[in-house]
Parts: sequence; C-alpha cells; structure tokens
Amino acid sequence: MDNLRKGFPVLEQYTYLNTAASGLLPEKVWEFRQEHDLDFLIKASLLKEKMGEVLTGVRESVGDFFNCAPNRVGLVPNFSYGFNSVLESIDKPSRFLLLKNDYPSINWAVESRDFEIVYAEIDENLEDNILRQVEKGKPDFFAFSIVQYINGVKLSIDFLKELKEKFPDLILIADGTQYFGTEDFHFDSSKIDIAISSCYKWMNAGYGNAFMLFNESIQGKIFPKHLGFGSLQGKYKAHEGNFIGKFEPGHYDTLNFGSLKVAIDLIKEKGMDAIENKIIHLKNIARERFLSAGLLEEWTANRNDFAPIFNIKGDDKLFNRLREKDIITSQRGNGIRVSMHYFNSEGDLDHLFKVLKA
Repeated sequence: MDNLRKGFPVLEQYTYLNTAASGLLPEKVWEFRQEHDLDFLIKASLLKEKMGEVLTGVRESVGDFFNCAPNRVGLVPNFSYGFNSVLESIDKPSRFLLLKNDYPSINWAVESRDFEIVYAEIDENLEDNILRQVEKGKPDFFAFSIVQYINGVKLSIDFLKELKEKFPDLILIADGTQYFGTEDFHFDSSKIDIAISSCYKWMNAGYGNAFMLFNESIQGKIFPKHLGFGSLQGKYKAHEGNFIGKFEPGHYDTLNFGSLKVAIDLIKEKGMDAIENKIIHLKNIARERFLSAGLLEEWTANRNDFAPIFNIKGDDKLFNRLREKDIITSQRGNGIRVSMHYFNSEGDLDHLFKVLKA
C-alpha cells in the first residue's frame, strides 16, 4: 500500500484531503512536463510537427483506459468547454432534466440557453425523483454529475443503465470529473451517451486537459458546429465533417494533453484494482468514523453506493484550525468537504480525527 503514496512530495508536508478540489501532480507527470518544455525550448516547431502523433497517442490511451473506441474520444481543454460545445450542438426547442443544485458548470450552462428545463431534487429519494421527472416531464436530455461535488452523493452506473433501458430515447450527458479515476469504468457498457471530464482532480493529470466519450449512436442526434484547422488534423479526423473534429477546432497543447497520457500510464502502473480497493477501504472507514462522530447528514451516509467525498459539519473556525494543522480540505455548501484518494492513508484519517476531537 505504501507504494501508492510514492511520487507525491506534497504528502510529506500536508495531510491532503482535497482531491475533490484539485488532484496532486505526480512526480512522473512533472518530469514529463519539464522534459517537454525543454524540448520545446530547443526544438520549437520541430517538436510541434509531432503534435498529431502525440494527440493520437493520448486519444488511444483514453479510449483504451475507459473502454471507448478512439474515434469516439474527443480531447478538450476542460469540462465546461466540452459541455458548452455539446449544448451548442443541440437543436431547440429541447427539454433538459437537471439535478437541483448540481455542479454550477452544468446547470448554469443549460439555464443560460433557450431550453425547457425540469429539475429533480437531490435527497434521500434521488433515484425515484429522477424516474418521476423523466416520466412526468419527458425530457430529451438528462445532464448530471455522476458524483455530486458538495457531498459525494453518487449515481450508480447500474442505475444509469436501468434508466437508459427504461427510457432509451433519453440522452444521458454525464460529468465524470468527480468520478473518473476512482474506480474501473467501462464506457460502452455504461449506456451513457456522452461523458465529459476534466482530469485535474482524480486523474492527477494537471490542468488544461479533459476528454469526451461518445456513444456510437449519438451522431445524428447532436450537430456540432465548431470547425477550424485542428478539426481535420490527426489519424481519426481525416475528412471534413468529422464528428469529433468539430469539438477540436484549434491547435492543442501537447504539454497538457501529453500530461494526461502520462497520468493514465501511472494509474495503469499502480493498478486500477489496487487504486479502487484502497479508495473503498478508506471511504468505508471514513464514513463509519464520521457517522459515529455525528458529522454527516444521515441520508447521505445511508446510500449503498458513495464516493470518497464527505461534507462534514463545521464552520470557519474548524476549517481554519484544520489548515493550521496542515490538513487541507475545502469549504463547500454548509460544511467542510473532505476527500481522499488512493495516496491517502489511515494515518491521514487518524490525524484528521485527532484534530476534530481537540
């Protein structure tokens, strides 16, 4: 288990329980970035001549890791860019289902456009609320976070499969930013139509890189309009009108996207099974201890499927005390958000609870 902590120097200084805000930069990704920019300094355009080859490698790596054919993988700088590009691809009028108080970059983007919108409440009846609104409101699209950013409430992949089987015409657009990198995920069997994720959190790939995964059937249902020189460059974008090319109109930064490939290689090296098992172990211990201390909303703690993100009761004073003790968390909603990744340990939780008890 100690091997999972190697390569993250920040852990020598802090008890870092804040991946839900920003993942750590692994040494291997940092080393790649140093070498890349040294090459750019020395070679300039000679390095950039290989841009298409580099991006093809990234696309294939993402597709292989998430079980999605590379010709259905789009590379974008962040979730919001990709999601807004999708929204601009949708004919109006269309009706959306959103989760009330979901991640602002989802809800604000939909609400700022001329779509009809219905909402499902995030509470102890979340899945029933979604089913009820789909049956009643008959939305064309359901845009949602797989994992809620405030409290870690998670929609299980099994539930999403059942939803799609019951309502096959409903197009599912999932934000996986707080999910991808925490457990094994098979996109093609998930029944999700479009998944989009930034990679600076649980993927530990740094900022400026994200990806989009498209179901085979989505072409002809949305109509991307972006087009530029980058739309036609690369192995999987050989002709005008190419679907994924219309989400990639410009020149791309091989530093940032190359970082994503290195981050995926590192996850494979450590082993997704080992990572998932470590996260399950830590989140189960954390939930039990938070519950015993009376720090969680009970309904969130009673869910069978949950993420390694918890919102505990606490104010500015507690947040500042944690920071003084070098415990890094975030203030979200009405409490303090604590999140743990595979590089965390039971010792980190012990330190946290020691300060909480004090």
